[in-house]
Amino acid sequence: MLVIDPIHHSERKLLHSSAPAGNRTRVCTVAGYYSTTRPLGQCVKERKEAMAIPILRAAMIPHSQPLLHNSICGGGIDETSRRRRRLFLPCSTSSSSSELNPAIRSEVSFSVGSCLIPHPDKVDRGGEDALLVSNYNGGVIAVADGVSGWAEEDVDPSLFPRELLANASNFVEDMEVNYDPQILIRKAHAATSSTGSATVIVAMLEKNGILKIANVGDCGLRVIRNGSVIFSTSPQEHYFDCPFQLSSERAGQTYLDAAVSNVELIEGDTIVMGSDGLFDNVFDYEIVSTVATYRDVAEAAKALANLARIHAMDSNFDSPYSLEARSKGYDAPLWKKILGMKLTGGKIDDITVIVGQVVNS
Repeated sequence: MLVIDPIHHSERKLLHSSAPAGNRTRVCTVAGYYSTTRPLGQCVKERKEAMAIPILRAAMIPHSQPLLHNSICGGGIDETSRRRRRLFLPCSTSSSSSELNPAIRSEVSFSVGSCLIPHPDKVDRGGEDALLVSNYNGGVIAVADGVSGWAEEDVDPSLFPRELLANASNFVEDMEVNYDPQILIRKAHAATSSTGSATVIVAMLEKNGILKIANVGDCGLRVIRNGSVIFSTSPQEHYFDCPFQLSSERAGQTYLDAAVSNVELIEGDTIVMGSDGLFDNVFDYEIVSTVATYRDVAEAAKALANLARIHAMDSNFDSPYSLEARSKGYDAPLWKKILGMKLTGGKIDDITVIVGQVVNS
């Protein structure tokens, strides 16, 4: 099964900045903190302060074809309902071998739920992110986050990430890819003809429990085991708010720039993947506690997306994004500093969340 859903990079209105004048083309703020807008060849993100209630609806995702939605919260790969067919993982009819010999490791796969909430100004067109969920082998999940600055060039920023992951879905079973997420990114990028750019993360689970991850930019992934984060990706940035990104232009990165990781998973582990709209607004401890509250992965994904949306709207919330902004030298306006106030606030953005639980196949 695969899903490709639109939903990106935040948008902001420009007011004031403490950034170096040489980098300043415009100055912007979201919920009280400040940054700059970069040239398209490097990175362009915009952020706006308005917030709207997103459309949230539960849905079971079909297994046979990609779908596009303005907003969706629902189940993904459900291992209890898989059948032996193309793009479906083979479901073991017996576990007697592992029961007789505990040393034989049983095969695992993903049970997945996802939720996407577009930026409030982009609800009508579904935002500028895309996600992919496939149940080939142990399961494949991916998020691509389109760079919104392309809109200033009259380019739809959602086209590049959507085509990128549509191409990725076509190459998942390719022999040359050989279940390597970095090669999957290479082939999907080479096949993408749309103008634009996007950050992207791809994770592919082998049935032996090895999770292979390739990441370009600031989408992220966490592995949770027994109530603790045991693995997390690190964002790749040229400088603050300017992540690595695949692009239609030569100035962008390639699959060779991807950060590649392998993690050995066990039954019961939980994987949380998302765009920066999740990780800029929700701390890891909040992710762990939220996931622990829900037995259903679809409900967990929805809860995390809603929490990110709530934090994004809160100008007083000291978010992961505002903490990073202060660490990079960005500060509150003088009048706020005189009143003893610091730079705080969430980041309004498209929010994409995939929650996967490792289950016995």
